[in-house]
Amino acid sequence: MATGQIFSKTTQALFYNYKQLPIQRMLDFDFLCGRETPSVAGIINPGSDGFQKLFFGQEEIAIPVHPTIEAACNAHPTADVFINFASFRSAAASSMSALKQPTLRVVAIIAEGVPESDAKQLISYARANNKVIIGPATVGGVQAGAFKIGDTAGTIDNIIQCKLYRPGSVGFVSKSGGMSNELYNTIARVTDGIYEGIAIGGDVFPGSTLSDHILRFNNIPQVKMMVVLGELGGSDEYSLVEALKQGKVQKPVVAWVSGTCARLFKSEVQFGHAGAKSGGELESAQSKNQALRDAGAVVPTSFEALESVIKETFEKLVEEGNIPPVPEVTPPPIPEDLNTAIKSGKVRAPTHIISTISDDRVTARAGKDLVSSLVSGLLTIGPRFGGAIDDAARYFKDAYDRGLMPYEFVEGMKKKGIRVPGIGHRIKSRDNRDKRVQLLQKYAHAHFPSVKYMEYAVQVETYTLSKANNLVMNVDGAIGSLFLDLLSGSGMFSKQEIDEIIEIGYLNGLFVLARSIGLIGHTFDQKRLKQPLYRHPWEDVLYTK
Repeated sequence: MATGQIFSKTTQALFYNYKQLPIQRMLDFDFLCGRETPSVAGIINPGSDGFQKLFFGQEEIAIPVHPTIEAACNAHPTADVFINFASFRSAAASSMSALKQPTLRVVAIIAEGVPESDAKQLISYARANNKVIIGPATVGGVQAGAFKIGDTAGTIDNIIQCKLYRPGSVGFVSKSGGMSNELYNTIARVTDGIYEGIAIGGDVFPGSTLSDHILRFNNIPQVKMMVVLGELGGSDEYSLVEALKQGKVQKPVVAWVSGTCARLFKSEVQFGHAGAKSGGELESAQSKNQALRDAGAVVPTSFEALESVIKETFEKLVEEGNIPPVPEVTPPPIPEDLNTAIKSGKVRAPTHIISTISDDRVTARAGKDLVSSLVSGLLTIGPRFGGAIDDAARYFKDAYDRGLMPYEFVEGMKKKGIRVPGIGHRIKSRDNRDKRVQLLQKYAHAHFPSVKYMEYAVQVETYTLSKANNLVMNVDGAIGSLFLDLLSGSGMFSKQEIDEIIEIGYLNGLFVLARSIGLIGHTFDQKRLKQPLYRHPWEDVLYTK
């Protein structure tokens, strides 16, 4: 692997499995570093395409969304980093697909718990094809002033405090993402800061090792010293010991292996990471620290002494003239999001509609009559609004009747690029359930002769909640599944009749009936309030190619 630098100020990445916060953090870091182009070239959401709106400094940009890895690579041939935010269930397959793309050079696997057999296959393929894997179970890595992966280094405030907006002289590698943040801060206090930092991940089989990155840092002229933070368990640190003994590393290495407290326990201890497990004597932190010390690394007597040892090593290099002064720069301020500013009381924003019922928008604002307003409102009902009741009933029934396990159903839908109707909510979550759903389920348990479809929908919800906190059953899913139970449990409808009722959109008719009453109310409300023509603010529209 050795070679040298893997990131630069022009590096661009493809982001797999859209997550708004880590992507926005990457873009904010780009702006902080003065990059001319965003580091995220495209987003891959299986089965989806279009755009996602995000901010690059003050400017709102639209990042393309692609349905497959192949499509994204074809559209963005210069993007050579793949950031994989897939769950541990699908991380291996998507990572292997990425490794096989000729344009992708580095694959970062964020998920923890990737099966070890899968991890071994990924590592074998990557090494045979000169690719770099960071992870699994990693937060990623950062090249100061140039590029960072996902949530690496945390918040913008922490990044500024750690001086990661401009390059320093220290190469850092660790197994732990959380401890990386701690060490970035420590190193910034006593040196000129990080040049590049990598968290290889805490799983038993990391895609790249501590020594892989130390040998790489050794070939980067801007890196003048290295800091390594290992941990008990496994033998990764000993490959670094061998590299030091063989003279492959010519720059100072400050190292510490955490977990010395394990000896205080009478039995084997499992720490936070899968790989941080106290085994035999050679895997102990004490043995590793001594081996590193004997091989020539600068090893402190305790973790508390690590900061002073880093400082002494750095100051010695400065005195010898090996490290020129790094010019300080003032990073630009990151614009604050409107919602955050409103919540903190810093700004106030006007509303655009007055209503005494709710905040729904109706065409009465265009001066139309009742029937025109009602019809235009009804025309908005479709798969994304209201039609989910029929679809939820249709898909839940098909999956249950075919005997599909919930995970088979969900993963099958994902492969087809279809979101599970009746699952997911913009506001509600695992800890903030929809009261309407709870009341409907409680009523059904008390009065329905059978709730087999509802219970199946709940099992599906349990599985989807293991993926994301907001993938709860919504009221459409509850109504759809309960109508199936009502129809099948009443004994009045044959299977063919039930299938026909669902197919012709019968359930959606009930939604249309209820929505009509609401639309009529909104129409009269807007007329009574004598509201003028509504014009949507032009600055609220993002024009993109």
